[in-house]
Amino acid sequence: MTETDRARPFLAPWFRPAASKVPAVTASFWILKILTTGLGEAASDSLVRAGGAVAVAVTASVLVAGLVAQWRASRYIPGVYWFAVAMVAVFGTMAADIPHRLGVPLWVTSTGYLLAVLLILFAWYRVEGTLSFATITTRRREAFYWGTVLATFALGTAVGDLSADNWGLGNLASGAMFVVLIAVPAIAHRWLGLNAVTAFWVAYILTRPLGASFADWMGMPFRRGGLGLGMPLTTGLWAAAIAVFVGVLVMAGRSGRQGVTSPGGRGSATST
Repeated sequence: MTETDRARPFLAPWFRPAASKVPAVTASFWILKILTTGLGEAASDSLVRAGGAVAVAVTASVLVAGLVAQWRASRYIPGVYWFAVAMVAVFGTMAADIPHRLGVPLWVTSTGYLLAVLLILFAWYRVEGTLSFATITTRRREAFYWGTVLATFALGTAVGDLSADNWGLGNLASGAMFVVLIAVPAIAHRWLGLNAVTAFWVAYILTRPLGASFADWMGMPFRRGGLGLGMPLTTGLWAAAIAVFVGVLVMAGRSGRQGVTSPGGRGSATST
C-alpha cells in the first residue's frame, strides 16, 4: 500500500474513487457518525424495554433490509447509506447490551468485541492488502467493511458502558473523556506519524462511546445525573438531527450536480 493510499481515508476525501459507495471522510461524515451512535444507544434502550425479543427481531429484519438496499446501490446515496449505518448502530447496541443484561460482565463483552474487530480487520487486510476507507469499491471489501462497522458499534457500546458504570465516571464525564480521546488519533497522525488508516479506525471506534454517553446522559432521569428527557424523546431528537443533516447533504449534492457541467454538457457531482 502506497503512502497516498494510507493518507486517503483520514485527510484527503477528494481522492475518493467515483465507484465508492461510502461517503467522503469530511467533517459532515464525523458529525453524522456521532449522531448515529447516539441514536443507536437511545433507540436500542427504548425498543428493548418496550418490545424485548420481538423488538430485537424486528430491528434485525430492518437492518437486513437497510444493508440489502445499500448493497444493491451502485453509488453512494446519503439516505440509503446513513439509514444502513443507523440500523447497524441500533442493532450493534443491542448486541452489546443484551449479553450484559443476561449477566455477562462488561469487561468480557468489551474484550470479546475488541477481538472480533481485530480479527475482521486482520482478515480484511490479509485478503485485500488494505484497510483504506477510500478503496471500498468491490463487493468483498464492502462485506468486510460492514462487518467491521457492526463489530465496532458493539465494541464501542460495551466500552462506553464500562467507563460510565464500572469505572464510575457517569455518562456526562464519560462522554467528555471520549471527546478528548477522539482527538488523540488525529494528533498522533498529524505530529507523531501514526498511519492514517489506523488513525481513522481508532477514531471511528471512539465515536461510538462518545455519542452513546451523551445520549444516555440526555435520557437518564435527574436522580441518576441525566437530563431526564427519557429515551423515546432522546431517540426522536437524535433521529431528527440525522434526518435534517442528511437532507442538507442531499440538497447540497443536487445543487453541486446542477452547478457543474462536464465538457460533454452533462452535469456531474463534485465528489473529487
